[in-house]
Amino acid sequence: MATNDSLLTNIDHVAIAVYDIDAAVAYYDDTFGCTVTHRERIDSDGVEEVLIRVADSYIQLVTPTRDDSPVAKFLAKRGEGIHHVGYRVTSVAQALEQVKAQGHQVIDEVPRPGSRGTTVAFVHPKTAFGTLIELVEEGKASSSQPSR
Repeated sequence: MATNDSLLTNIDHVAIAVYDIDAAVAYYDDTFGCTVTHRERIDSDGVEEVLIRVADSYIQLVTPTRDDSPVAKFLAKRGEGIHHVGYRVTSVAQALEQVKAQGHQVIDEVPRPGSRGTTVAFVHPKTAFGTLIELVEEGKASSSQPSR
């Protein structure tokens, strides 16, 4: 049942897991004329990410920086491709509590820091129709642009 009070305010990003992030960046530049907006290594997640702005959202390219990262495991099992979808929310804490109250499985029990000063939490794909969902709340440092 849809309501006008959706916790999701926008599609923040589509994350694509890749083996070679520089080759993926070159592909988006050469093919579509896209340029990198942000690049960051996130040691806590074991990934390097590149953000390419598209209208009001991003393409997020992610590659593992260590073999035990979730993205490395994803690539080993499924190969390159869409890893997750990020939805912007006003409050990750509120959205996460609603997801849990509805009995859905989450990966992050509490919100945690994301890239570029955002706050994030992941919803497990087992209870989201096979899609890994990232809830993204913009931080003060990223308020002028879509976040991770």
